[in-house]
Amino acid sequence: MKAFTYERATSPAAAAAAAAATPGAKFIAGGTNLLDLMKLQIETPVHLIDVNRLGVDEITATPEGGLRIGALVRNTDLAANDRVRRDYALLSRALLAGASGQLRNKATTAGNLLQRTRCPYFYDTNQACNKRQPGSGCSAIGGVTRQLGVVGTSDACIATHPSDMAIAMRALDAVVDTVKPDGSQRRIPIVDFHKLPGNTPHIENALEAGEFITSVTLPQPVGGVQVYRKVRDRASYAFALISVGAIVQRDGSGRVAVGGVAPKPWRVDAADAQLPQGAQAVAAQLFANARPTQDNTFKLKLVERTLQSVLTEARV
Repeated sequence: MKAFTYERATSPAAAAAAAAATPGAKFIAGGTNLLDLMKLQIETPVHLIDVNRLGVDEITATPEGGLRIGALVRNTDLAANDRVRRDYALLSRALLAGASGQLRNKATTAGNLLQRTRCPYFYDTNQACNKRQPGSGCSAIGGVTRQLGVVGTSDACIATHPSDMAIAMRALDAVVDTVKPDGSQRRIPIVDFHKLPGNTPHIENALEAGEFITSVTLPQPVGGVQVYRKVRDRASYAFALISVGAIVQRDGSGRVAVGGVAPKPWRVDAADAQLPQGAQAVAAQLFANARPTQDNTFKLKLVERTLQSVLTEARV
């Protein structure tokens, strides 16, 4: 781990200003992803800004009937919140499917959204990776790709986004609230927050330099039966091969977001519209532009079959 300086921020705006003033600075809260990357020298921040004492760690109702989740709310507390369990069950279930209890006790809402890919070529510093070093190439392409992306990928990157929580947030149409270094605030719909790789896979989200996430806002509850199903190589403490988050209404309509298949939580409006027609019709729309490899083409059928199981459970 390389040497770095450290400070404790006193407010969200001060944290953003400090990050903007020091190129190479990083925010640190739970550190469940950042510290691992620092040990491997994949992340080499010159300055860490501790944001744990900023007070953005509460879950509150919004005037519109939704829910505002502070950036520093720990995953354990969010999953256990009575309002989340009652009105946003998909979110609670997704959180409980992720990581271990110990990690959920430390991991934060904002950090979960910002965690980086677990692509093995990203973690191996002896391999070329455009996320790690822009323009160096992608060793994953032509390599072992069983756990990597099948849709939304590019010739520069086929990594997947690892978050379970983000899948639920995408299905729930969350909005990410931020503060910029100049003190101004911004609201970013979750659909626009995570970026597809294109030719710039190192740009993973819509945040500007120094911009700090203060909260994530959920709209009014949409009701319906909410199910999150995660398929993985072992029963716990493993990232998804694929995951399906669905909200199904009594008339058969609803929403579907999929994880483990793309560089961002994957949801397609045309696929949502096909829910009453069944899993096969939904999968056809989800993967209309899929580019699977020989190693991971099985994910297409696995998502379809998992979605069929989810729909069966939701309609019982």
